[in-house]
Amino acid sequence: MALTKEQKIKQIENIKEKVSKQKSVIFVDFSKVASKDMFSLRKNLKEAGCNLKIAKKTLVRIAFGQSNISFWNKIMPSIPGQLALVFGIEDEIAPARIANNFAKTQENFKILGGIFSAQGGPASGWEFIAKERVLELANIPPRNELLGRLVGSIYSPVSSFVRVLDKVRQAKA
Repeated sequence: MALTKEQKIKQIENIKEKVSKQKSVIFVDFSKVASKDMFSLRKNLKEAGCNLKIAKKTLVRIAFGQSNISFWNKIMPSIPGQLALVFGIEDEIAPARIANNFAKTQENFKILGGIFSAQGGPASGWEFIAKERVLELANIPPRNELLGRLVGSIYSPVSSFVRVLDKVRQAKA
């Protein structure tokens, strides 16, 4: 069913609003993926503070043009089928990680690339990254896990030193 002009304008505004608030946007092709699987993907994304938007390519191109995002010429050749945008609101890496995990179980779900905020905020400009780079980012552990590793690395020498002092104290006693 064709969209009316008002519906198209509303969708363009919706895309522009979502893009303006995001730290990252991943482009995916979801052709031939069952709707029940897409619902489970949406649920996983929502739990991680992310969002999925399915839109027509023409409307995305117009919204990006109005948002001063000039990567559409790089993105368009890699979009053969239907396009969905996976938005990362709180965590830049979470959309890539979740989309990659979903793509491992769904052969028809393909990551096409993405755009990331160059300086950590949408107002600072966008940087286009290819599919290979998105997949590299998807393999980065979650922030909490990285912080846990850091704390473990910092704490390890201190605890080893305390054990050595305890052994020395026990040897003297």
